[in-house]
Amino acid sequence: MDAFDQLLNGFAVACTPINLVWSLIGVTLGTAVGVLPGLGPSVTIALLLPLTFHGDPVSAFVCFGGIYYGAMYGGSTTSILLNMPGESASLMTTVDGYQMARRGRAGAALATAAIGSFVGGTIGTLLLTLLAPITVTVALKFGPAEYFMLAVLAFATTSALVGRSVLRGLTSLCVGILIGMVGLDVLTGQPRLTFGTIELLDGLPVALVSVGLFAIGEVFYHALHPQTADHAAVQAIKGPIAMSADDLRRSWPAWLRGSAIGFPLGALPAGGAEIPTFLSYFVEKISSKHKHEFGQGAIEGVAGPEAANNASTAGVLLPLLTLGLPTSTTAAIMLSALQGYGLKPGPFLLQEQPALVWGFIASLLIGNVFLLILNLPLAGLWARLVAIPRASLFAFILVLTTVATYSVSRSSLDLLLLFGFGVVGYLAKRLDFPPTPVIIGMILGPLAEQQFRRAMAISQGDPSVFLSHPLSATLLVLSVAALFGPSLMRFLKKTRGRLRFPPR
Repeated sequence: MDAFDQLLNGFAVACTPINLVWSLIGVTLGTAVGVLPGLGPSVTIALLLPLTFHGDPVSAFVCFGGIYYGAMYGGSTTSILLNMPGESASLMTTVDGYQMARRGRAGAALATAAIGSFVGGTIGTLLLTLLAPITVTVALKFGPAEYFMLAVLAFATTSALVGRSVLRGLTSLCVGILIGMVGLDVLTGQPRLTFGTIELLDGLPVALVSVGLFAIGEVFYHALHPQTADHAAVQAIKGPIAMSADDLRRSWPAWLRGSAIGFPLGALPAGGAEIPTFLSYFVEKISSKHKHEFGQGAIEGVAGPEAANNASTAGVLLPLLTLGLPTSTTAAIMLSALQGYGLKPGPFLLQEQPALVWGFIASLLIGNVFLLILNLPLAGLWARLVAIPRASLFAFILVLTTVATYSVSRSSLDLLLLFGFGVVGYLAKRLDFPPTPVIIGMILGPLAEQQFRRAMAISQGDPSVFLSHPLSATLLVLSVAALFGPSLMRFLKKTRGRLRFPPR
């Protein structure tokens, strides 16, 4: 059965009334989350994890997909109307989007952002549909050595590209690997780092650690370091939210270019959405016939980054669903959700859970349509959400996380761990340590250990097994390049500057 036949079966799953309702809830909640600065899809999905473990995994992932896509779009509304990006991925939208709004063209800016998000998300999801089976075919040829090196590549790229310092990234990664070792040894069954506590024999739940690091840590940070609210006035939306023929002529090539940039970069380890949006803006600026308008309200400066933003979201899901490899914080938390349902992420997921995977992919296309219908007429209302007092919002998050965590396990130890990791999350943000490598290390650490020990057992203790396999050796080279490449390039640039001789 080819990919599009599978996708049609996925639509049969996603179009059930209950899943349509969950998709609508997801995109609505995601848009609200994207509008509110300080939150994000990773925090929201982490908050919902304890609540969704009691329900159907397909419905939960339909909701998660709606949240993810909705949050990626929602940040554009406040970027255009308030000059306040709700998401870091919407930062480039503020450059020309807000200027368009100030010139009375907020309707055109919002329209090109909404349609660009729809185009980017749709193209990205279709590419995900086409490439997922191919990626799975390649992944099925992986042995223990290749899987171990794939995890090492994820470790290297996450440590090097997330945060401002490779050392800080590696430190966070090691903390995550250490946390992942808590519980029973995956091969021998011996308890490790449990300190005689029976509750820790099953290990630390990824959902609990994620909620503590991201949600509780964010609450603590804002409570101890309150930020003054930005009282910038919402720019009025004059006229309908629509595009002229000239706007459409200038926007559609930018939508296509942004989609082409966003999807492959989103699929790379630690690619995320920030790099594609910056690159898309740069490409539009150098290729435009209206270069003088950039920074003053060029519509291409909104169309390209918004398409790249949502296309990269679909790209992030490709390695997640086919390899079990998270390339962003949100993907890592969604991976923990799969594990929470007792599902094994990786290439066999498409064979063992086709209803979940293809229903989820189909729901992304449905959620994209919901986003277009929902956001065009309600853009002004979404922008008003920034008026919600931060104290009330974070107090609600604190109560919700506490109740949700306790309702799952009825364990006071889980509450202590929740707030303990909340303190760790606060310190990480205060000291500029990225929390994402902690989750990556916690999830992939046990997998890397298991595959390393299997590879060494098969090779009878010969470490050259990681170099003798071409694919494994290639992944090792890529890992070294990702880890040391940026530092080496900076060193060579400084050295070249010192050795430059003055002209005679």
